[in-house]
Amino acid sequence: MMLKHTKNRHAFTMIELVFVIIIMGIIGKFGVEFLAQTYKSFIYSSINNKLQSNSATAVEFVSTRLQRRIKASTIARETNASIPKQFTLLADYYKATAPILEWIGVDTEGFRGKSLPYWSGIIDLNSSVSTTNKLHSPATDTSKIDALIKILANDTTSGMSDAAIYFVNPDALASADGWGWDANTTAFDLQSNVQIHPVKIGANVNDFVPVKSNGVANNFDGVDAYEFYQLAWSAYAVGIDDWNATKGSGTLTMWYNYQPWKGERYTDGDTATVMDSVSSFRFIASDSVVKIQVCVKSDLVKNEEYSICKEKTVF
Repeated sequence: MMLKHTKNRHAFTMIELVFVIIIMGIIGKFGVEFLAQTYKSFIYSSINNKLQSNSATAVEFVSTRLQRRIKASTIARETNASIPKQFTLLADYYKATAPILEWIGVDTEGFRGKSLPYWSGIIDLNSSVSTTNKLHSPATDTSKIDALIKILANDTTSGMSDAAIYFVNPDALASADGWGWDANTTAFDLQSNVQIHPVKIGANVNDFVPVKSNGVANNFDGVDAYEFYQLAWSAYAVGIDDWNATKGSGTLTMWYNYQPWKGERYTDGDTATVMDSVSSFRFIASDSVVKIQVCVKSDLVKNEEYSICKEKTVF
């Protein structure tokens, strides 16, 4: 007699099925929300990291160039044409309302040179070598300065014809007009009431020869010349350009390669984009110390404004 072995067959009970359905429903509801929240957190984290990097880069770019400024030349400029005097010396400026920060930069690249400085920063005031028609600067090579300016400006028409010298004098006249900002070039060419003096290459590469704003020969009559000087070939301006009122942002722009002592304004210069999607650029000052702030924003998240600001104090 043979016995047949039969398998016991198991099935889900109704209660077990109900529990499975409930658990799957809970997972379906909260799992999707969890994934959505995780994705949203990732998006915000990515935006935050990008804005942190962009704002820090923009602030560092501007502050690095501000450190190379002639401090006394720095101004805050309005852009409203109805304002008679559109600029204020930054040392007298305490309200962060003007949109343009402007200054004359020292030619630090030329002062560092390749192995030796292209300009020494020293004037030999001995009357036998320096006269009202030229100032002798030992160890200076104006031909090398000329070539370097062409490279830095990326413009073959630039050079020593754009250069000017500033005498380092703590008692110098503190006047915005003395730097050539929106100045009457005829009055500026008198040189006795200004702080920066246009020059060109002389017969000797160690000499600075004075010129008027239009490049015509000039002289140093009435100028208080000092032993120490700095050389400049460009002014710089920073502000927001191409403002988009709908987006609430614009392009943080730097203007360069223009000379106030030749009657030029920042709009005559070349432009370089510092950062896109900038919602604000502000600055305040106390004496020669400048504090700048750059805010950048993102429109990746619909109907939500997300922005980050960075600031830095420049001495």
